[in-house]
Amino acid sequence: MPRSHRSPQHEPDTDVELNPLFSRPGEATTFPKFRLPDGESLPATAYQVVHDEAMLDGNARLNLATFVGTWMETEAAKLYAETFDKNMIDKDEYPQTALIETRCWRMLADLWNAPEPESAVGTSTIGSSEACMLGGLALKRRWQNARRAAGKPTDKPNLVLSSAVQVCWEKFCNYWEVEARYVPVSAEHPVLDGTDLEQYVDENTIGVVAIMGVTYTGRYEDIAGISAALDAIEDKHGHDVPIHVDGASGAMIAPFLQPDTVWDFRLPRVASINTSGHKYGLVYPGLGWVIWRDKDALPEELVFHVSYLGGDMPTFALNFSRPGAQVLLQYYLFLRLGFEGYASVQSACRDVATYLSAEIGAMEAFTLWSDGSDIPVFAWQLADGHTRNWNLHHLSERLRMSGWIVPAYPLPDGLGDITVQRVVVRNGFTKDLAASFLADLKKEVEYLDSLDAPMPSQGQSPAFHH
Repeated sequence: MPRSHRSPQHEPDTDVELNPLFSRPGEATTFPKFRLPDGESLPATAYQVVHDEAMLDGNARLNLATFVGTWMETEAAKLYAETFDKNMIDKDEYPQTALIETRCWRMLADLWNAPEPESAVGTSTIGSSEACMLGGLALKRRWQNARRAAGKPTDKPNLVLSSAVQVCWEKFCNYWEVEARYVPVSAEHPVLDGTDLEQYVDENTIGVVAIMGVTYTGRYEDIAGISAALDAIEDKHGHDVPIHVDGASGAMIAPFLQPDTVWDFRLPRVASINTSGHKYGLVYPGLGWVIWRDKDALPEELVFHVSYLGGDMPTFALNFSRPGAQVLLQYYLFLRLGFEGYASVQSACRDVATYLSAEIGAMEAFTLWSDGSDIPVFAWQLADGHTRNWNLHHLSERLRMSGWIVPAYPLPDGLGDITVQRVVVRNGFTKDLAASFLADLKKEVEYLDSLDAPMPSQGQSPAFHH
C-alpha cells in the first residue's frame, strides 16, 4: 500500500526507533507511538523524530488535488512565525488583530459589491466549512423568525442544493436537522442554473446554496439564473427565498478575472457569501471568511457577547480559541498585492490551467469536462472506447510514483457513472512545473496503453477528499 494511503487506525503498535546519529547518552533510543513516553527528551531529539516522520508525507507543491494554499513569500513566513501565538477570540488582549480582522472583511464586502459595505457584517473563521455552517444557521434562524411571526410551524426546514455541493453542506443539514433537497446535475445541466428549481422550493425552504466553483469540475453555477428562477417562484407562490453563495474558491477569482459576471451582492437575493482565505485568498491553511449583506441578514440572537479577560467581545463563530496569525497573513496579502496584484496572480494560475487543459484535451486518451476558464481547475475523463486495459485510478497511481497527487473520482449523483481526474492550479504551480507534469502524464499514458492485459481493478482513490 502506498505510504500516503496508510490508515492511521491500522498503524502497527511498534515503537518509534531513533536514528543512532541523534541518540544522546542517557536518553531512550525508542519512543512509544500511542502513549506518553516515561521521561523527557532533548528538544533536538524530539524535533528530529517529528521531522523525519513528516518527510513521509507527499510533497505539498506537487499535490494537484488540494485547493489549499501551499506557498507564501518569505516575508509572510516571517510574519507567521512572529504572530502564531495570537488567539483570535481574545480581542481585549489583541485589539489590533481584531481591528485588522474587521478591515479584511470590510474589504471583502466592498470587493463583493455589498450595497453599503460599512453596514455589512462579517467574521473570519477556521475555514470555509465553518463559514458555510454560519451562513446556513443564519438562513435557518431568519426563516424560523419569519415563520413564528406569521404564526406558522418551524419544524420542517429544508435547504436546496446541487448534488455537486461540498460535503460541509451535507454536514450542516445533518447536524442542524434541515432537510437537504439535492437538485441532480446532468449532462444538459452540469451545474445548478435555476432549471426545475420550482420542484424543490416551498414555504419551508430556508435558502438555496449556489457554488462559485464546483469542487468536481471547477465550473461556476449560474447564480443570476438561480436568482431569476427564485424571483419567478416568489411571483407565483409568494416564497421569498434567499441565496447563500459558497464562494470557497470563486469568490476570490471572479472579482478579478470575470468582473462582469453577476454573482454577488449585486443580486438582492444574495444574503451571504463565504470564501476560503486559504484557497485563492492565497493564505496558508486555517482561514475562512463569511459576509452578510447587512445586519438584517444575520439575526442578532446568533451573536454572543462574551466577557473574556475583562472585555466584552461579540462573537458568532462556532470555534472559540483559534489562530489570529492567518488573519494577519490575509491583511498582509491585501496590502502586498492589492487589486492589480490579485488579478495578476489569479490570471497566471488561469493561464497555466488553460494551457494544461488544452494539452490534455488534445490527447487521444481524454475528453475534457472543464477547461479552467472559471476557477483555475479542470477535469477530464477517459475518452469513450480508448481502452479497456486501464482506468483513471490506475493513472492516478502511476502519477503518484513520480510524486504527483492527482485524484480520480466519480462525478456526483446524476452523473455518478462517469469517473474524472481533476487538477487544481494554485499560486506557485508554474508553467515549468506544469510542463513537467504534462511530460509525466504523457509518459504514464503511453506506458498504460502499451499493456497487453487489463490492469487489476481499482476502486475510488482514497487520496481524494470530497
